[in-house]
Amino acid sequence: MDFELEIDPALATAVLEIEKHQSGAGWDQPARLYALVDTAELVTHEPALASMLGLDESRERGSLTPIEQEELAADQELEQLLPTITWPAAVVGCAAVVERLVLPPAADGQIPDDPAQAVEFAREHPDKQEVRIVAGVTRHGASYCAVRLRAHDEDTSVMGGPDLVPSLLTLLRATLEDETDDPGETP
Repeated sequence: MDFELEIDPALATAVLEIEKHQSGAGWDQPARLYALVDTAELVTHEPALASMLGLDESRERGSLTPIEQEELAADQELEQLLPTITWPAAVVGCAAVVERLVLPPAADGQIPDDPAQAVEFAREHPDKQEVRIVAGVTRHGASYCAVRLRAHDEDTSVMGGPDLVPSLLTLLRATLEDETDDPGETP
């Protein structure tokens, strides 16, 4: 059966806004992490900040505001950091930005098992593609990804969809899970 995942327009807009912001910084940037908050809630609870950002509750109802978090340490990989993060309830979603090397499917059987050798193999592969990935999720289960290839570095060439990077989406979703929502617990 062929079906299409429903796209949350507020999340897609926030992810594309983050991607456009990151593209302005150029390539070879460290991974970044963003909290996504309901814009109307931000206007209500932080009016001075909302005013500084030019946000208006009536205009922004139903939208998400990305809030960039502190830069990761140079030696810290995003994939190792995400399992250590839990967001407060006011954060309705989160997004991450990473740059990666992508190899063609034909290279799968050739990648060394040793992580350092695998990285070197990817760097040296003649058909590698450099990509910037922005992946976002919400507590309601929505997801959206934007991918920009360095070889096609134009806003019109950014690819988007709800499930382009499943492993990163899974890591992001786990940061939004409430530890008290253990299915084995009884009230």
